[in-house]
Amino acid sequence: MDTEKRNTISEIFQIIMNLKHSITALFTAAALMIPSIGNGQAEALEADCKACFQNPFVITGRPFRALLTGDEVAEFRATLFSGTTYRIATGAGQTNHLIFSVYDSDRNLIFSSDEHGDAPYWDFTVDGYLDCIVEAKLNTAVASSGFAIVMTGFKLNE
Repeated sequence: MDTEKRNTISEIFQIIMNLKHSITALFTAAALMIPSIGNGQAEALEADCKACFQNPFVITGRPFRALLTGDEVAEFRATLFSGTTYRIATGAGQTNHLIFSVYDSDRNLIFSSDEHGDAPYWDFTVDGYLDCIVEAKLNTAVASSGFAIVMTGFKLNE
C-alpha cells in the first residue's frame, strides 16, 4: 500500500475516532441532564400532592414515586388502622395525567379516581385495619409518560 493511501486511511480513522468520542460525549451529557429534568418534574408534582394536605391533614412518611410509560402500573402498599380518617393523594399537576385505585389485600376495588371525576385525593375511614394496595397509572389520553407521586396522610383529631 502506498504512503498516500495509508495517510488517507489514517485520516479517515482519526475522523471516525473523533466522531465516536463526540457522540459518546453528547450522549453522556444528555444522560446526565435527563435525571435532573425528571427530578424537577417529580418535585413539582410532589408539591402539588403536598398541597392536598392542608390542616387538619398531615402527611405520613415519604412520597411513593415511580416513572411510568405507556400502560405501566406502579403499585404501593400501606397498612391503615381503625379510627383514623386517611387521605391518599396524587401529584397529577395541571394535566391530571394520573389515575389511582385503592384495593384491599384480596384485590377488591375500594376506590378509583377515574370513577370519581379524576379526583386528585380521597378521604376515607377504615374499620379494624386495612392492608391496601394503591395502584397508579397514566391517563394515556393525556400523557404517554410521567411520574406517579402518591402520598398518604391522616386527619388530626380535633
